Amino acid sequence: MIRKELKKPMRQLEMLVLKGSHFEIGRQMGEARREQVAHSIENAHHLLQEAYDQLQLSWTGAINQSRKYLPFAEERFRQYVDEMRGIAEGANVSFDDIVVLNAMEAVTVDALHLTKCTSLAVNQRRTANGHVLVAHNEDWVPEDEDDLAIIHVTTDDEPPMLAMTYGGLLPNIGFNAYGIAQCCDSVYPTDSRIGIPRIVASRAVLAAQTPGEAIRRTLVPHRAAGYNHLLADANGELYSVEVSARKFALLYGEDGSMVHTNHFLTWEMQQVESEPDELVATRVRYHRAWRLLHETEQHTLETLKAIQRDHVNYPDSICNHDDTALDPLDREKTITALIMDLTELKMYATWGNPCENEYQEFSLNA
Repeated sequence: MIRKELKKPMRQLEMLVLKGSHFEIGRQMGEARREQVAHSIENAHHLLQEAYDQLQLSWTGAINQSRKYLPFAEERFRQYVDEMRGIAEGANVSFDDIVVLNAMEAVTVDALHLTKCTSLAVNQRRTANGHVLVAHNEDWVPEDEDDLAIIHVTTDDEPPMLAMTYGGLLPNIGFNAYGIAQCCDSVYPTDSRIGIPRIVASRAVLAAQTPGEAIRRTLVPHRAAGYNHLLADANGELYSVEVSARKFALLYGEDGSMVHTNHFLTWEMQQVESEPDELVATRVRYHRAWRLLHETEQHTLETLKAIQRDHVNYPDSICNHDDTALDPLDREKTITALIMDLTELKMYATWGNPCENEYQEFSLNA
């Protein structure tokens, strides 16, 4: 299928400038985005209601389950639990509800089987202007698209960062003033356990000052599970860290590029992959992205945007579109496409599918 690109009137993504303690930046975000936080909680309620026959999980049950993860997060990353408490206070919602949002993948035991995020990176060897560029299509439930925001964060004890978030979620996709960037792709190992929620561990990566520190933070002890963490730094170091609760494997961008989607690429991690025969679409998307990335020797913002708009294997394409006929646990779309320039510390982001919406520019140095 060939899909014609149609540009919509440009919606302006909001950038929030947040400063202070971890609790205070959470409170500021919750207060500024009160309507969106409440909306994301409402969306999560509806999702569990629609999927009750499969999950047998009520909202009260989700709260009880998520509370089991909280002590692990508080012991290792109290500052990010403080951010969640701040979001709840600022948005005037229950802290329990915010914890559920940030532990949703865990409490649904990964039945929320979203398999369509795409992450790419190229370093100085592979760009026309010698910059380091990182791109990510964030695919998630369509109802959360309206709650997107870009946040510019300066805390008392960590490097400033520029990141994407939506609703009441902690940020985990973005970059910091040391030029450390992270994209997260959901993966599906069989060894998940009660521990530090993966979104909390990935939030911690955005405070790292070196690639080694960033990798170590993905592997924090007592983690509940993991993502694929595509990591890059302004020097051009590119890694994918495939992580589960008990195992990990590293991939390095030896040719100056990196691609990852939602299945494990390494043999070690494939041994703990859940139902790999269900992960066909992510494999097609990975190979399509790899091919497109390697067909161009010297990339620019425009060449990466073209990859992010690609519709081969539609609707399960790199630019992913909502299929309302799907099971509620499988519905998703590209709610934002991001490109991060780690040389200039800038981010370019769409609000919605990149085939239909323009990119806005944001700067950490603004």
